[in-house]
Amino acid sequence: MNTIFYVGYDAAHPADFIYDIPEGHDFWLLILTQTPAEFWVNGEIKAYPANCAVLYPPYQKIMYRACSDQYVNDWVRFLSDESYVLETAIPLGTPILLPDPGYCHQLFQLLATENFLQCDYRELSIDYLFRIMFNKLLEASQSIENKPHYQDLLHLRKAINHNPGLEWSVSIMADYVHLSPGYLQSLYKTTFGISCMEDVIQSRIRLAKERLIHGQSRISDISELCGYRNVEHFSRQFRQVVGCTPRSYRRSIMSPS
Repeated sequence: MNTIFYVGYDAAHPADFIYDIPEGHDFWLLILTQTPAEFWVNGEIKAYPANCAVLYPPYQKIMYRACSDQYVNDWVRFLSDESYVLETAIPLGTPILLPDPGYCHQLFQLLATENFLQCDYRELSIDYLFRIMFNKLLEASQSIENKPHYQDLLHLRKAINHNPGLEWSVSIMADYVHLSPGYLQSLYKTTFGISCMEDVIQSRIRLAKERLIHGQSRISDISELCGYRNVEHFSRQFRQVVGCTPRSYRRSIMSPS
């Protein structure tokens, strides 16, 4: 059975809001954020986007705070002796990005309604709603967006795509996401289906093609812009990827035919 102590939704707080319970509660706490927030996770404060769910078991440290003009969330405090709660595979104390936050928000509204009403099937209805909620959280936790280090890897990939001309190396990228070089290479390939260095090369060649098509920059200047120390290396890698030299590529694009 699940026993709800408090449940609410659309709770709004000011920009200086902070919730800090070092020893945790003696009950379960589930929250759904509607705005960005910062959470204490694995010994440090991390920023997370809106529409995350966080499940705290009894006696686990809880700390989160606003990081924008307002903090809004849905929340429920409860006790449970149900195995799907006590033995859940949902990551505890870690924000889970929800693909369908509107659906989960409706579940909070229904929980609040059922908890308020004194109907014959109140406990059964609450249990059904909790089961659906936990199923949704479990589904979300197993999506790629919630895999370990996914957000860090995504930030790294954006940095590579936006600045391919930087001196990217496996060790530099590993430092960027605070992982070992070997683990980064394995995780990056598994996550995006391409190695991190191959992603760098593809980003550089894409930038080179754009500069060859638009503008009259010298090939040596384009080579330097794309992060190559010498033109020969640039031309060789360009040909491996595109199938022709940079000069031939520019000619083919500029040709009237």
